[in-house]
Amino acid sequence: MSESRRQYLTGIRTAVIKLGTQLLSDQEGRLDTSFVAAVAKQIAALRERGVRVTIVSSGAIGAGLRELNLARRPTDLAKLQAVAAVGQRRLMDVWAAAFAPHAMPVAQILLTREDIDDRTRFLNVRNTVHAVHDFGAIPVINENDTISTDELVKISFGDNDILAALVTHALRAELLVLLSVVDGVLDADGKPVRLVESLERARDLVRAEKSALGRGGMNSKIESARMVTESGEAMVIADGRMENVIVRIVEGEELGTLFVPAGRKRSGRSRWIGSARSEGRIFVDEGAARALTEKNRSLLPAGIMRVEGVFQRGDVVEIIAPTGTCIARGLSNYTAPEVERIRGKKTAEGRALLAEGAYDVVVHRDNAVVGA
Repeated sequence: MSESRRQYLTGIRTAVIKLGTQLLSDQEGRLDTSFVAAVAKQIAALRERGVRVTIVSSGAIGAGLRELNLARRPTDLAKLQAVAAVGQRRLMDVWAAAFAPHAMPVAQILLTREDIDDRTRFLNVRNTVHAVHDFGAIPVINENDTISTDELVKISFGDNDILAALVTHALRAELLVLLSVVDGVLDADGKPVRLVESLERARDLVRAEKSALGRGGMNSKIESARMVTESGEAMVIADGRMENVIVRIVEGEELGTLFVPAGRKRSGRSRWIGSARSEGRIFVDEGAARALTEKNRSLLPAGIMRVEGVFQRGDVVEIIAPTGTCIARGLSNYTAPEVERIRGKKTAEGRALLAEGAYDVVVHRDNAVVGA
């Protein structure tokens, strides 16, 4: 066992396991009930060791296509959501049957992107999942594809790799395991890379391929790794069809690709700031960028060059360096029009312009996450 595996995998008490559509399907494209049963057996074994596992499961739309005898995925949003509604019931039936021999109930939790963007709902996700575990049940999370009260772009996670990373944030879980049909990131010779300490190296190796059944390619998995490791947790990409793979990973066996934490563990508040979608962007000069990234300073009006988006006080905004790179995310003390009024001005001038509603800083360092 390598020292990295020993340090980051053995002894964990909380984990999120994500299973993709292709992995959950048999050769006919149907849910593979025997495979799901094998996964349940592994998770039950980990529960006996005191490890709480939360499942993020794809497969609802694929299951719905088979239930409705449809040859292909609909392009119409309402029909696609109807397929998901039919398939979600089938998906939960399969998970419930898989855990029944272990006397472990399952709990269905469906999330939209807005559940992460809203601070109160973000916290309630954690509270609900913890309560499910307290009851001895297994949380099975999926994106709520049946929601139709908003535009798809506003409620969607993009794919369940990103959803799994955000759930890991919400739960402050110690490990995220993305189970796929490949044994991790492959090098130029097609051999698995067992340890990744630099995401840039991993990006260079990624092959931008996607299966017909799933939305998440390896690129989304690398983005999930960035989100998780920057918050101080570990992530593994592994072949879900390997025998007893989940248990073996937690025991520290050299399987899949391990992404090690990039720094210290972030607080729950910082994780939310890094997870919620931004409502706007604030472009800063080189001096302000250095103050934020190198000196842990707050963002002052004087260093702001321009503003994009429509945001209110307390909304998450991205802070953009002159290079065009997002160097931080944080909570704005001002609305977008207010930032526009005081940008480039000294703090005293800004206070005079906004009078009683003025703050000394636009984004306080305690409400900012650098590198998010």
